[in-house]
Parts: sequence; structure tokens; C-alpha cells
Amino acid sequence: MSRSSTILGFGHHAPARKVKNPEIENRLGLEPGWIERRTGIRSRFWATDEDTLSGMAVQAGDMALANAGIDRGDIGLLLLATSTPDHLLPPSAPLVAHRLGLGRAGAVDLTGACAGFIYALMFADGFTRLHGKASLVIAANILSRRINPAERGSAVLFADAAGAVVIGPCDDPDRGILGASVDSDGSRYGLIQIAAGGSNTPFHADLDLAQTRITITDGREVFAKAVEMMTACSRDALATAKMLPHDIDRFVPHQANARIFDAVGRNLGIADHAIVKTIAEYGNSSAATIPLSLSLANRREPFRPGERILLAAAGAGLSGGALVVGI
Repeated sequence: MSRSSTILGFGHHAPARKVKNPEIENRLGLEPGWIERRTGIRSRFWATDEDTLSGMAVQAGDMALANAGIDRGDIGLLLLATSTPDHLLPPSAPLVAHRLGLGRAGAVDLTGACAGFIYALMFADGFTRLHGKASLVIAANILSRRINPAERGSAVLFADAAGAVVIGPCDDPDRGILGASVDSDGSRYGLIQIAAGGSNTPFHADLDLAQTRITITDGREVFAKAVEMMTACSRDALATAKMLPHDIDRFVPHQANARIFDAVGRNLGIADHAIVKTIAEYGNSSAATIPLSLSLANRREPFRPGERILLAAAGAGLSGGALVVGI
């Protein structure tokens, strides 16, 4: 049994099609600058017809494995956090593991919406500590195919991307997950949802196509609850790690909306320069935003041994969480 875990490598992938705000603003009849003022987004990447969820996940996973310099046979578990798998059945993770050449690694999808990567990394950390085997965590979404183009609330936000991390066993107690806090509020279950396609409203010939698309029923409520949940979970995770906000070197929040993570940063007292922000160029790809941001941040300014990072997310369900990670 390993005492801890450590992040060995980072990876990310975005599709080739870059969509700037004017394209969406013109279609929805919005004034120029409307999207950026309300969300902080200037552009996002959307999948082309050739892109698949599993293909994007493989690209990010491949980069993380190469970055980690690890033998693929050493990976014991692949967790794929996604809300947009290739198919409703089977899970996409075994196909991704096969295409990455992971041999006999366990592989399963995890449907945690925007908080999916937080949960997946927490579970993978537990597996790696318990079994002393490396894990690959990938988060990927193709949300452009789930947008209702006529609904302003979701059409301006959502994007497609994938991000990945490799974690391995480690004996340094100051590395890996140092504090964790997760939360849910099922009383707000319907705030962000796709109404049809599950077992409650299965697909049928007369189905209204709009019911198979994302809808946000109350954007203000989503905003307030996300800020509240991310702030509370972050405080709890920091307390578990016996740390204060000023002990954090970088804060990597879910890139839901710049106003959300700016508010969380202010609530926690984390300096703005310590917040990793990728939303302007990449938009909101749900669970993929945190590992995408980690990989981009590591490329710009590599993480140093001893750095402390805070991760936090909240989204549909409602479900959320925060992790304090030692690099």
C-alpha cells in the first residue's frame, strides 16, 4: 500500500473548429460583446463531424501518458469523466483504454457532470494508494452536440475538450490529495438537465428534439448555488489539509463562467493572479475544464515540486467538490 500519490503527467486536446463569439451573437441576435461581458468567454472549440468523444479522450490520454513517461502496462485503472459518451451503452472507457494500449487496466465511465473530474481524481487517488498502481484520469465532453441553439443560456457557454492526468504511487505524504470535500443538493436536480434519453423519457418516434438538448431552467440560481458549493467545499478541503487560502499556489476552478470563479476566489481570499483561467479561449467543457486548465497551466509555467493547488467544481445534479493537491 502506497502512502500517497503524485501527478506524473498532464494532457489535453481540443477540436480543430474554433468558434468566436460573433458567430453565436449574430445567430441569437445579441449585441456585440454580450457573451464576453456575462461569461468571460471570447471563443470556444466545437467538434467537427469527424470527432468522437472516445477519440478526443484518447488524444488527451496519449499526451498525458507521454508527459508522464510511464510504461502503459503499469496503468491499473482508467476513469473517464464524461456526460457525452459515444453511446448510452456500452461505456466509452474500455474502448479508450484499448485504443491507448493499456492492456488489462480496469476502465469505467463516471457521469458527474461539471464535478466529474473532481470525483474521478479522488477515486483514482484512492485506488493508487490502496493498490500501488498508476491510474489515468480523463475528462472529455462534446457538448456542442447537446446545445439547444435557440436557448441563449446554454448556447453561449458550452464547448468541447478533453483533459487528462496520470497519477502514480508515492511515499511522500506532502504529495497527492491532501484534503477533499464533496457535496450534493438533489433538491436542485432540475436546474441543468437533458430531459429525454434516459429511462424516464426514453427515445420514441414523436420525441421533440429539444428534449434531447441541454436546458438551464434558472441561470441565476445555478450561479448562486455554484458559488456557494464551490466556496464551502474549498473551505472544507483546506481545513482538512490544515491549510489557509494563502497557502495555495494556484487555484484551478471549473471554468463554468468567469463571474462564478472570480466570486469564489474573492470569497476565499485567493489573489486573482493565482487563479488559473482558460475560459476566455476554451469556454465551458464541463468536467474537462479542470484537467484542460491543469495541462495548459503546466505548459505555460510548469508545476514545481512542493506546489499546493486547489481544485473546485460544481454543476448539474447539483454536485460539487474541492481537492487540495500537493505536487
